[in-house]
Amino acid sequence: MTASTHPAHPRRSDATRAAILRAARERFAADGYERATIRAIAADARIDPSMVMRYYGSKEGLFAAAAEFDLRLPDLTAVPSGQLGEVLVRHFLARWEGDETLAALLRAASTNPGAAERMRGIFADQLTAAVATFGTDPALTARRAGLVASQILGLAITRYIVRLPPMVDMAPEELVSWIAPTLQRYLTGLSQT
Repeated sequence: MTASTHPAHPRRSDATRAAILRAARERFAADGYERATIRAIAADARIDPSMVMRYYGSKEGLFAAAAEFDLRLPDLTAVPSGQLGEVLVRHFLARWEGDETLAALLRAASTNPGAAERMRGIFADQLTAAVATFGTDPALTARRAGLVASQILGLAITRYIVRLPPMVDMAPEELVSWIAPTLQRYLTGLSQT
């Protein structure tokens, strides 16, 4: 018998990984990152907890693999060019305040290389694509997106992870007024190169 006469059989490890990811997505969505446990996820997947650790190494690694994030960025082509910074700050504040999974991924990214890679990919792919849509110089698109990400991630860390009092105490409108001009400069200002 040859491989061409019989369809390939999926490996048991592939099915186990898929079951773990399915259970993890459901458990993280239902309980949130902090309350979800490896033991509960393993029970949902009907496997031993050691198998979760074998495949993903840690809760953070599992979360990074299971998490599917869409930043749901607005269509920047529909935004007047002078309002891009404001629109993005408002958008990200709404996303961070309305979705604890982004904060959980950011926490995980600070200690777990897999989660950090996931966060890099999310911001690099989605934000760079959004920045490219409004006609920035293609040679500067990635740099502009990286600068925006640095500001947005810094805001998220100080407001939602570290909970630095001045950042937590500011109303969203005040944050917009402080941060939007900086993002606007990153997005549309002339480069100094």
